[in-house]
Amino acid sequence: MIDTLDVGERTTRVAVVNYASTVRVEFPLRTHFDRVSLKEAVSHIAPLSAGTMTGLAIRTAMEEVFTEEMGARPATFSIPRVVIVVTDGRPQDQVQGVAASARTAGIEIYAVGVGRADVQSLRMMASEPLDEHVFYVETYGVIEKLTSRFRETFCAVDPCAPGRHECDQICVSNNRSYVCDCYEGYTLNPDKTTCSAMDMCAPGRHDCAQVCLSNDGSYSCGCYEGYTLNPDKKTCSGAITSSLVTAEESCKCEAIAALQDSVTSRLEALSTKLDEVSEKLQAYQDRQQIV
Repeated sequence: MIDTLDVGERTTRVAVVNYASTVRVEFPLRTHFDRVSLKEAVSHIAPLSAGTMTGLAIRTAMEEVFTEEMGARPATFSIPRVVIVVTDGRPQDQVQGVAASARTAGIEIYAVGVGRADVQSLRMMASEPLDEHVFYVETYGVIEKLTSRFRETFCAVDPCAPGRHECDQICVSNNRSYVCDCYEGYTLNPDKTTCSAMDMCAPGRHDCAQVCLSNDGSYSCGCYEGYTLNPDKKTCSGAITSSLVTAEESCKCEAIAALQDSVTSRLEALSTKLDEVSEKLQAYQDRQQIV
């Protein structure tokens, strides 16, 4: 069974709880991170004395083994927590209640009966569906025959693992299957695997005051000619006032130029008349001197 596991610190961690009339944690989840050392440790485990305190063993696994101090990763990581109970007798304590508590806590329980094991007790402690969680063998020597069954159920492969799905963007694991989803701004196509960018400039999907520019599942805003985009990146301000000012300034310049031409013309005419008056005055003075 160990050979079917991908044992490692970041993959599958294994602990062993040995039980009979007493319970002993042989090693916790934080101890062995490779198959070689794990198999070596298992080979040195010695059976305890007679007895079958199955309920106490399940409680020990739930309350002591599956803790961060003992090597369990935080529940927020959503890593499956699995218990495989191997027993060859009838439980001498209550298993139904403690097994139900373990399942409620998110622990998946597989029950393997050997020889004279009580099948009804196996079914009371195992998770649903029972035909995938309850196993029976005649002797310990043939447990390895269950390897293929465990590979299909206990060692189920993540359907969203790279290379195992056809999703274009997001793969969502759903029990032992998966469904595809898309990033924000995209919609799932009818083939249920690929995604297409939404038209973010469709009416009601954007906040642009004038022009909406679609851009691969997103959008940006623009403005008509003669307008500028405001700092809010949505609304626009016009340049009409600026045009009027320019026009008015242009008119003023033209008016000033016209006035200057008019004044210059009048000054030139006035200068000519002054010259004429000056000449006449000079001629009059000359005649007076002669007389």
